[in-house]
Amino acid sequence: MVFKKMLSAFGVGGPSVDTVLTNPNTRPGLTLDGQVNLVGGDAEAAIEQVVIGLVTRVEVEGHDTEYAGTMEFHRMVVSGPLQLAPKQQLSVPFQLPVPWETPITDVYGQRLHGMTMGLRTELAIARAVDKSDLDQVAVHPLPVHERILEAFQRLGFRFKHADLERGHIRGVQQTLPFYQEIEFFASPQYASTIREVELTFVTSQRGVEVILECDKRGGFLSAGHDAFGRYQVAHTDADRVDWAQVVDGWLRETTSRYGSLRSQYGASHGHSRGHGMGGMVAGAALGVAGGMVAGEMIEDAFEGDFGDFGGDE
Repeated sequence: MVFKKMLSAFGVGGPSVDTVLTNPNTRPGLTLDGQVNLVGGDAEAAIEQVVIGLVTRVEVEGHDTEYAGTMEFHRMVVSGPLQLAPKQQLSVPFQLPVPWETPITDVYGQRLHGMTMGLRTELAIARAVDKSDLDQVAVHPLPVHERILEAFQRLGFRFKHADLERGHIRGVQQTLPFYQEIEFFASPQYASTIREVELTFVTSQRGVEVILECDKRGGFLSAGHDAFGRYQVAHTDADRVDWAQVVDGWLRETTSRYGSLRSQYGASHGHSRGHGMGGMVAGAALGVAGGMVAGEMIEDAFEGDFGDFGGDE
């Protein structure tokens, strides 16, 4: 009997949890619907709570070090305390709102190289080891995101990589503790002035703030440098403008107004990409706060190859 109690404390013969999503595909501002299926173990169990949360992989930089870990950035309690009888089956439905700033993971049905996203379910069991479940989630772009990404492709830019950087962009209102960088190789028509471009969307219910970081080539008498631009667009503009023309204008303005942008964003920082958003980033908090666990890669929990958008590295 004592041995059985010990096994129970270590989760052997205890309850199991399996979350089933109605549809693992979603968009910022929409929801993820599903149900948490619980099955009782060998003995009655006191469930303290059932919690679901969105988790993703985030890069953290500072003091000449860089590491990646997983961060839970949005969570919801789907059930409070309940008793689960032996072998009892119980389903708890949920509808999880997806934050507007949730990063995009999939474009044209392909996983953006470098992105991971999952829904983690935690089953807190009194006097026993907690159980968990992890399900892959795909976050697709909103129409305005899609039009801007299409514009970069129409202008000949090639997708390189995407990741999430811990920190906040100075002067931009963010609700999440990280921002996404979608990196492109410059197309031939821009190659004389730009090496690469990093694109960031900070999305809200009203629209999208678009931040560009251009890795600008040096000239005969000048060194290369990063140039920044910030632009506001409304969701309602998605089908109203020629986005290739708009993005081309943004790129030309960003690379030609380096002097004023440098003073505006404090770009003399020594902390630019590959070190993040440079002086636009207000000091990113380091360490394991905020659910960050170095070296714990959630992609290890997902099976299979999610493909690549563009495929260039």
